[in-house]
Amino acid sequence: MKLSQFKYNLPKELIAEFPSKERDEAKLMVINRKEKTIEHKTFKDVINYFDEKDLFVMNDTKVFPARIVGTKEKTNARIEVFLLREINDNTRLWDILVEPARKIRIGNKLYFGDNNELVAEVIDNTTSRGRTLRFLYDGSNEEFHNVLKHLGTTPLPEDILKLRDVTPSDSERYQTIYAKNEGAVVAPTAGFHFSRELMKRMEIKGINTAFVTLHSGLGNFRPIEVEDLTKHKMDSEEMIIDQENADKINNAKLNKNKVCIVGTTTMKAVESAATIGGKVKTYNGWTNKFIFGDYNFQVADAMITNFHKPLSSMLIMTAAFGGYDLIMKAYKEAIDKKYKFLTYGDAMLII
Repeated sequence: MKLSQFKYNLPKELIAEFPSKERDEAKLMVINRKEKTIEHKTFKDVINYFDEKDLFVMNDTKVFPARIVGTKEKTNARIEVFLLREINDNTRLWDILVEPARKIRIGNKLYFGDNNELVAEVIDNTTSRGRTLRFLYDGSNEEFHNVLKHLGTTPLPEDILKLRDVTPSDSERYQTIYAKNEGAVVAPTAGFHFSRELMKRMEIKGINTAFVTLHSGLGNFRPIEVEDLTKHKMDSEEMIIDQENADKINNAKLNKNKVCIVGTTTMKAVESAATIGGKVKTYNGWTNKFIFGDYNFQVADAMITNFHKPLSSMLIMTAAFGGYDLIMKAYKEAIDKKYKFLTYGDAMLII
């Protein structure tokens, strides 16, 4: 597969600026791989495609408020910092992205908050935009993280920030209702469509759920810079699958119940932990798995995902699961029928 095969024209007006009023009332496109059919539904209808003892696997990562704005010492220049990952609890070291990058040098101090509640020192330049900061703070780790959360805002993707500012409602809607383990800077957006009412209806019908954790990072939005997809390297992301949830997935497969993977991040996690025989093993580490082309999926019978950007790794994975021709046809139909795309957009079920 070549990168250029995943280019399509996404009209700007189809990029969702806000989420649907109710989580489970987004549009749902249903793609049947065997029948090569495309149906148009509402997301709450997803339950009609599954039976008792089928299993939904979800990513329970929780997004933390990773975007903070500060000022540079002496010049008071406005500096925007995007917290990527905490390197070490005890030393308060963080990998970050910073804008404008050209103004920041090793040794510079940055101040955050109206009363300079936090001070940080730049200790390393890793890339043209990347830096490592050491936060200078005397309190406990818990107090330090509370200050970070207080100063931070929801890390909406650039596609939305180009259209509008962050609003108070984003702190709730840029998060799944089952978010539990904090660590992501990018939300697992396919899960946004699950409401408490829908989860209750699934429970009543006897549909089971399993949870994995993959702390999704900005690498999901980084442009792929090679035409030959075999040469693309994904950023590593931390993931955890415990014994209880591995057992739920393995039992569903053993009993021939359908396994529906919710989102590309969940798919990446499950496939990273899958054996050739289709079993999922426990996992606690990092993955840089890139799924494309004629990849042999070991676990999933169905997949839920949003509509992704052209040339993105998420679109490429979706096409690998659904079949290139069928998925690209579905995207054309989604544009024709005015589906909403990207983070807060509508959903697709591939069965």
